[in-house]
Amino acid sequence: MTDQQATADPTVSDPAAYSGVRTGPLQPGERVTITDPKGRRHSLLLSPGQRFHTAKGAIEHDDLIGGPEGVVVTSVGGVQYLALRPLLGEFTVGMPRGAQVVYPKDAAQIVVGADIFPGARVLEAGAGSGALSLALLRAIGPTGRLTSYERREDFARIAAKNVRNFLGTEHPAWDLRLGDLATALGDGEGADPGAPTEIDRVVLDMLAPWECVDVIADRLVPGGVICCYVATTTQLGRITETLRVHGGFTEPQAEESMIRGWHVEGLSIRPSHQMVGHTGFLLTSRRLAPGVTAPARKRRPAPGAYGEDYTGPRPTTAPTGDGAGTQP
Repeated sequence: MTDQQATADPTVSDPAAYSGVRTGPLQPGERVTITDPKGRRHSLLLSPGQRFHTAKGAIEHDDLIGGPEGVVVTSVGGVQYLALRPLLGEFTVGMPRGAQVVYPKDAAQIVVGADIFPGARVLEAGAGSGALSLALLRAIGPTGRLTSYERREDFARIAAKNVRNFLGTEHPAWDLRLGDLATALGDGEGADPGAPTEIDRVVLDMLAPWECVDVIADRLVPGGVICCYVATTTQLGRITETLRVHGGFTEPQAEESMIRGWHVEGLSIRPSHQMVGHTGFLLTSRRLAPGVTAPARKRRPAPGAYGEDYTGPRPTTAPTGDGAGTQP
């Protein structure tokens, strides 16, 4: 769909139409989450005449259909359940998955850290189960463009179904492609002629993001952001040093986030016994103008950081005073 078509069609230009957020009476075919008094959640796809069976008796779908959101429904056994439409974060952690999903805490960090904005041209690899794709699509809206590459056909199929199930329709800004990103953006055999030629933001959730740095640099606009989501310190070190050696990016910033809930009841206010700890590392950097090289860092590396045991990427001349010498 062209930008001119998107502007001419008021439905496409309305972000709410493709947000997955619904209001008003609950309708057949909608998904709702019911929560029992102990906080246990169950997901229901509303269908007339159907029942959802719990350990405390059945719940009639017809008791929910046509009624407002945020009601309490009682099972045959007398247990009360709160019924609400699922939020995006609730849907993604409970949806069918092939690859591990990007959890809401990391998706939120990516949207802000990579500065995803309405109308942005975003490149994503890989699509996984579609959790991050949903967050990116909501941020860019129907006037942006999200091009997602996924190497595995089964993962791509699951991601497409999950996105469609949450939104209730196809998203006009999403282009899901099957293939390897480094190959697709290259100029050799297997190059994708439909790949975007100019992008504002890049989000990489893949095993070896450092393999794509050169091809991404050719298409990322000056000032554009690259954001990498990796699981291990080994991956984090490799992509960080690759961006430094490339020279066309700002100094990479690495971080992780952890979430700890709190129990609040009267005078009993304490941290929760459980928390969402490490799920992955986020690394962000910005593209410099063509031909511009990043200024040399003034902060010296720790002694031995680039010593004889270090085998990753390094500048032609290693920093002095760290025992690294020069690259062979």
